[in-house]
Amino acid sequence: MLSSPLEGIGKGGSPTLDSREPHFPAKAKRIIHIFANGGPSQVDTFDPKPLLNKWHGKALPVTFKTERTTGAAFGSPFKFQPYGQSGTEVSELFPHVGECIDDICLIRSMYTNVPNHEPSLLLFNCGDARIARPSMGSWLTYGLGTENQNLPGFIAMCPNGFPVGDSQNWQNAFLPGAFQGTYIDTKHESVEKLLENIQNHHTDYETQRQQLDLLSKINGKHAAMHEDDDRFDARVQSFELAYRMQMEATDAFDISKEPQYIREMYGDGLQARQLLIARRLAERGVRYTQVWTGFRQPWDNHDDLESEHRRLCMECDKPIAALLKDLKLRGLLDETLVIWGGEFGRTPVVELSVPGANQGKVNGRDHNNHGFSMWLAGGGVRGGYVHGATDEFGFAAVENRVHIHDLQATILYLMGFDHERFTYRHAGRDFRLTDVHGNVVHDLIA
Repeated sequence: MLSSPLEGIGKGGSPTLDSREPHFPAKAKRIIHIFANGGPSQVDTFDPKPLLNKWHGKALPVTFKTERTTGAAFGSPFKFQPYGQSGTEVSELFPHVGECIDDICLIRSMYTNVPNHEPSLLLFNCGDARIARPSMGSWLTYGLGTENQNLPGFIAMCPNGFPVGDSQNWQNAFLPGAFQGTYIDTKHESVEKLLENIQNHHTDYETQRQQLDLLSKINGKHAAMHEDDDRFDARVQSFELAYRMQMEATDAFDISKEPQYIREMYGDGLQARQLLIARRLAERGVRYTQVWTGFRQPWDNHDDLESEHRRLCMECDKPIAALLKDLKLRGLLDETLVIWGGEFGRTPVVELSVPGANQGKVNGRDHNNHGFSMWLAGGGVRGGYVHGATDEFGFAAVENRVHIHDLQATILYLMGFDHERFTYRHAGRDFRLTDVHGNVVHDLIA
């Protein structure tokens, strides 16, 4: 068994999902991560740039290094207005989220390494853009376990299939298999389709328990001969968790049990259903829930940005605001960290794709890793606060820049971990989520 810096894990013992204490008192107990897969445009959502609109259709006085050929300034087709006591400006695309702005810590100065989906997704989720490393959800369930032994500690909901990079985005990599994310395809609505084989229609619970007890004895003898193979422990725990989930998961994923007024608050549609399930999982003690907009890259609007961003925001704006308000009403927002954002942003200039590359419509934006926006809410962050800034056209972060590793270090701090001490020994060295980088951004913390 590989050693662990945390008491109760490793050191010859089996890895478990039992609840554990972090390095120091945490500000948040759990995370709901809303992943805007594909890269939403910062200048159309949370980073207004009036000067960009003045230059619309003209060549800008500065040049930007972009992945593809780009052209003139592309002013935002959406209006911004101030919200809340903080007066933070938010796009018309997010009027409901705007109503929650005083609970939101908005970062306008994010940046990442490259303008490509797969490496940027892996860097955000796993801390490395190329090599298979454990995902953030796996790290946190490794460090904290889960508050509910009848549900997985880490759940990833992505409708209609996997995103770019597939299951690597919620992988456990070299961490024990018990900390792998559990994938749920939320295109399905019925619990039995959401969770395949969740119900055993052939054997009652008592008989199943007897079968598992016998299997446990056999596995115990086998495990004694393979003490260094944590995969075996993970397999045994998977059997036990599957048995316990039959009652708990059926209840957690069944939103029909919610009052009508709650379902109306979230609204209709897939995003509303996902986020309501995320709240139900949070109140049941699931440590890390990741909610994806969809498979592939739905926010990757190289073409038809105005209509596509408007459609996507209409699907998620009301449900996201409902999630924040619902958590707050239940007294859960202070201990639940909610994260929103994509793997990078988009250019303030129009993309000039040739026919055959995308659709060549000249009404979208290219990838942009130099500057973009993300926000955090609840979980000990500084509500009603705007951190950092991009340049006057919204291309690059220039003030109080926050790299992905800095954000990861800050998230771990909010969850009670010193990111430099939170390690796992593998292949002769100590690994961590932030690799050898990252600084906690204390300005984001209340």
